[in-house]
Amino acid sequence: MRAVVTRVSSATVEIEGKVAGKIDKGYLVLLGIKDGDTAEDAKRLSAKICNLRVFADSDGKMNLNLQDAGGSILVISQFTLYADTKSRRPGFTAAARPDTAIPLYELFVENCRQQGFTVQTGQFGAMMNVSSVNDGPVTILFDTEAL
Repeated sequence: MRAVVTRVSSATVEIEGKVAGKIDKGYLVLLGIKDGDTAEDAKRLSAKICNLRVFADSDGKMNLNLQDAGGSILVISQFTLYADTKSRRPGFTAAARPDTAIPLYELFVENCRQQGFTVQTGQFGAMMNVSSVNDGPVTILFDTEAL
């Protein structure tokens, strides 16, 4: 699994002109799932992200996690994180098919909720318009192969 996590002061996802998910302070998580990813990957990645310390403490140091900051999470499925960019037209053969990816995406979301966070989502496979106000900006890349 791969995730691009951006610290935001707000983020929204719209589908067909209607707001499907919206958060204030927290993380916008773009989540990609590849063939071979497992439930254990979803569990490890959600724990790593939910405990990431990138919010400023009273000394201005990135020392607080999402819970300390009172933040929420917006998770957007993003198969394009597994793009093969060797040519000018990317291929996506490494991305998991929906029958594999949807349950892992849902498990990732549920694991974040079980850790006590409000989690909003887009809709897997839908055309979405995602807006965010990046805070910092702070953007962290995760890959379960490197955890």
